[in-house]
Amino acid sequence: MKKKKKDNSAKGKRTRPLPPNKPKNLDVRPREFLTPAEVKLLKKAALSTTRHGFRDWLLITMIYRHAFRVSELTDLQWSQLDFRRRTLQVSRLKNGDPSIHYLEQDEIDALKELQEIYPATDYVFSSQRQGPLTPRTVHYIIAKAGESAGLELSVHPHMLRHSKGYQLGSKGADTRTIQAYMGHKNIQHTAKYTDVDPKRFKGLGRD
Repeated sequence: MKKKKKDNSAKGKRTRPLPPNKPKNLDVRPREFLTPAEVKLLKKAALSTTRHGFRDWLLITMIYRHAFRVSELTDLQWSQLDFRRRTLQVSRLKNGDPSIHYLEQDEIDALKELQEIYPATDYVFSSQRQGPLTPRTVHYIIAKAGESAGLELSVHPHMLRHSKGYQLGSKGADTRTIQAYMGHKNIQHTAKYTDVDPKRFKGLGRD
């Protein structure tokens, strides 16, 4: 008896269904940043939503103020902070340029309080197991705060980084300063933060 030959054609193979296409950001939300007023609402909601409200409020505050990517925040260690000099050594991912940011007094006070509340670990934002928070946990914290705040946008951590860039642009910071603060290697990634504010055109139409 002849053995039946295997059908190696595409018709004979079992194919796995393709994963669904990831929707474009603009299909999910109309913009990829929050206004300063929305950031305040997000922080307020985080403070009152969970039993780790203070930690989550500070987490959102620092992502926004220092334009952290989520993994840059979860990797943040106490050794990068110098309370005496009021400085923060910012390490950037994606081959970004590191920099030194200054800490405001309310940040220093909050960080010292965080040290008193949570067991001592190397990481600023730690889990119950005293390891660093995972990026997934940070995504959940911020998404949940966005829902509790009643924001129309579905919020994710990287929106806070963009929000800081646009806030600096609206305050009149020049492109090079924003580039250094955000740690961009390529200034083309920074230019969008100064293009959106129409106030920069004020008075240019005068004779």
